[in-house]
Order: sequence, then structure tokens, then C-alpha cells
Amino acid sequence: MFDMEQRLTDIFSLNDKHIVVTGASGLLGQKHAEAVAAFGGVPILLDIEITSLNLLSEDLNKKYSCNSVYYKVDITNESQIKENSELLFKKFGKIDGLINNAANNPKVESKSNDNFSRLENFPLDLWNKDIAVGLTGAFLCAKYYGFSISKNPNGGSIVNISSDLGLIAPDQNLYYKPGLSESQQPVKPVTYSIIKTGIIGLTRYLSTYWADKNVRCNAICPGGVENGQPEEFLKAVSSKIPMGRLAYPNEYQGVLIWMLSDASSYLNGSIVPVEGGRSAW
Repeated sequence: MFDMEQRLTDIFSLNDKHIVVTGASGLLGQKHAEAVAAFGGVPILLDIEITSLNLLSEDLNKKYSCNSVYYKVDITNESQIKENSELLFKKFGKIDGLINNAANNPKVESKSNDNFSRLENFPLDLWNKDIAVGLTGAFLCAKYYGFSISKNPNGGSIVNISSDLGLIAPDQNLYYKPGLSESQQPVKPVTYSIIKTGIIGLTRYLSTYWADKNVRCNAICPGGVENGQPEEFLKAVSSKIPMGRLAYPNEYQGVLIWMLSDASSYLNGSIVPVEGGRSAW
């Protein structure tokens, strides 16, 4: 909660705030963790990829002296989350924030005769795996880490990472490959849109659930990030964005810190597009 006696320059501080970051070894997960560390918070890094977590934690601690810690946690496994949340509460006495970032990013490419990414071919087991990580995992993390946040006298903040594709449908023409039959044409798989739209619903639910305990929940809807995609694709997708480009990996850090900190003490249940204006067209 924003203290009126607090210096205006301090309202973005995360000093002594313990923030859980899921999917911390991913491209944006690493940037989220770095932002928390840079603003004085303690990043608690969770992922199933332990080697990269170790390296990330060491790097953050060396650069920011932030006392970052990391744990191998499968967020589709409720018992692992429960055990970890109890461990963290014993270790730190509190959890101040949660960044629900982990998600699968299903590929659109396939070398088979019938592209698996197409709705009519999409496998049920892949649907279940994607939903388990991106949506069920976010629910489970809110269930345990969010509940810990609700025990704090001053509450805390949950930030859910949705997507511009939680607000608009994917333009499948962006993935069109000349010379392929319709059954072979790649598309953005259905699970991504479903999950990122579901995250928005989860955000609204959580924003009212612990509001009396000053637990705020908001969602960022990032656009695509430039990360070595083919030039042809970058040109096509950039034409759909008023700013004429994809995001750089660090361009979501400012919004994240705003949502986690006292600077957004009256922001709750908000769905914030950060996608260069794509959904405005």
C-alpha cells in the first residue's frame, strides 16, 4: 500500500520483497527476475530446468547482491508447489509477490504430412500438457503462493503474464508457407489463445478474491518478442503493429515493476496490453 509519507522516488522500490517467478529460466522469465533484483527485491526462481536457474541466480546475486534463491519445481505438480510454498514461508516468513510467467509456447512447424498445429489435427495429449502448464499451473501457484501473500499484513501483488493473443485472435496468415497444401499449413496452435485468455479470467477472479487483504492481481498482455525469427516473418508481423516492430526482451520490465510495487497500489484487476498498439487496430 502506498504510504503518503513515502518519497515519490521510492514508490517503485521492491526492497525486502520476496517475489516468486515461475518459468524463470525462459527468455522473459530471466528478464522478470532481473527487474525484481534491480529494484531491491529477492527473486525466488522456479522452473524445471535447474542448471539455467543456478546460473541465473548466481549472476543476479553477483550483479545486484539480491540473495536470489532457486528451486526445481514442476508447477503442474500440486504437491511440489505446496511443499515449496511451505518451505519459502519458513525460510523468509513471507511471500510478497508472484509472477505467473510459466507457459508452453507450442510450435507452429511440422514436417509431417498433416501439420499437428492445425485445429483438426491437434493432439489431445498436447492440449492437456499445454493447459496443465499455462493455466492449471497458474491456478496452483495462486492457490499456494497467493494464499501466502494474503497472510501478509500489507498484502502483496500477483502479476499474471497473458498475451496480446489473449485479447485478439492470431492472424494465421502470418504463418502461411507457399507451396504447402492446406493440411500442411502451420498455424498458431489453439492452446496458446485459450490459455492466455483464461489467464485474464484468472486475473479478474483473483483481483476480487483477496482484495480485502490488500492482495492485488493484474495481468500484462505482452506482444511478441524479437528473438531470431526469420526476416520474412518479422516484416509481416511488424506490419500488424502500429509501432512497426516486435518488442525487445527488456521492454516489459518497467510495467512489471510498476505492478509489483507501491507505485500501482490502486491498480487491481487491470488487463494491460503492452504490444506496440497491435490490439488497437
